[in-house]
Amino acid sequence: MKKFNAGEPIAYFFTWTTYGTWLPGDHRGWNPKDGSGPQTGNQLFEEMARSQMSEPEFHLCTVDRELVEKVIRKHCEIRQWTLHAVNPRSNHVHVVVTAPGYEPEPVYEQFKAWCTRHLKVSHKERENFWTERASRRWINHEEDLEAAILYVLEAQDGDHGAASWSW
Repeated sequence: MKKFNAGEPIAYFFTWTTYGTWLPGDHRGWNPKDGSGPQTGNQLFEEMARSQMSEPEFHLCTVDRELVEKVIRKHCEIRQWTLHAVNPRSNHVHVVVTAPGYEPEPVYEQFKAWCTRHLKVSHKERENFWTERASRRWINHEEDLEAAILYVLEAQDGDHGAASWSW
């Protein structure tokens, strides 16, 4: 049995999606703002959310993905945070990072803000690049850190058993 870590986590595992690609009511499941936990798909909710979008959904192209990775790496270097893994995908971004002394929200908010600033250079017409929040997971054990890194770096393309991961 793992010993409970009551102190600061050894890392955070963040995932955030691009604007409009995972709406409330999505058939893959979704998490409401009220924090009541995962919900099953609801086509009516998804249609309502889509009708309230202010612009089309956003997907990261290869150049955008490379830029996002570069910005996150640079921000970690500047902040002296340990970046364990980063993997921008076409519709979401995964980051595993150690940011001593920081709660999770300012960490992922800084990543999203700096990535937005850089993406706006080539997407001047866009206002929205990301969903409002991010999935935040506290990593408290070395074996969980190793699993998160492996998931981020190796379980994103094709079928690598990602459905069986506990993340």
